[in-house]
Amino acid sequence: MTVLPFTLLVVAKAPVAGFAKTRLTPPLSPAEAADLAAAALLDTLSAVRASGAARRVVAWTGELDIACRAHEIASALGDFDIVAQRGVDFGVRLANAHADAARLGLPVLQIGMDTPQAGAALLAECGDRLLSGPDAVLGPAVDGGWWALGLCDAQAARVLADVPMSTERTGALTREALSSNGCRVESLRELNDVDLFTDIAEVAAGCSGLFATVAGSLTASRPR
Repeated sequence: MTVLPFTLLVVAKAPVAGFAKTRLTPPLSPAEAADLAAAALLDTLSAVRASGAARRVVAWTGELDIACRAHEIASALGDFDIVAQRGVDFGVRLANAHADAARLGLPVLQIGMDTPQAGAALLAECGDRLLSGPDAVLGPAVDGGWWALGLCDAQAARVLADVPMSTERTGALTREALSSNGCRVESLRELNDVDLFTDIAEVAAGCSGLFATVAGSLTASRPR
C-alpha cells in the first residue's frame, strides 16, 4: 500500500439509541437507527484504514460503552488516535477537531460517518487532490451540505465556527467562507449522506460492507 502524507480525520458520534441518527426515527426505532449508524461507522473506519493515509484520527463524542456494537467499534478504533470533540456547537467542534488533527504535522482530510460508500480508493483519491496543490478541497453533499473537507492549513478551519451547519446552503457558505479567507478551494465528488430514511437505499447501493447488509434488513419491510 502506498502511504500518503496526510491525516484522515473522522468526526464521529457514539451510535447510542436515542443519541445517533435521530432523524431516522420514525420509521426506524432508536435501536435500529443506532445499529445503522454503527454499521456506517465501522465501514468508514475500515475504509480509512485501507486508504493509505499516513495518520488516522477520530474526533469522538458520546459514550462508547453503551453504544451499539461497542466491542466491534472499540476494536476498530485500536489503531486510530482519538481526540475528544470540543466546543459548544458543531461548527466549533469541527474547527477544533481540525486543529487537533493538524498537530500531527500533515494536511488534514476530514470526513464524517454518514458516507460509508466512500471507500478506501475514493478517500485516497481525495487525499491526492489535497496534496496536489489547492489550499482546500470540499466534497459537496446532495442535500447542500458537504461530506469531506481537506485543508493544508488547519487555521482555515476557524471559519467553520461561523458557518450555519445542517442547512441546504452549508456547502456553499463553507466554500464562500474559505475563499474569503484566501483559500483556493477545489471540489471533490458529490455524495449523498445518510440523514433521512429516504437516503438509506441510495447510499447502501454504493456499499459492499456491513452498512449494506444492515440497511437491507431494516428497509426490506418498510415503504420508502
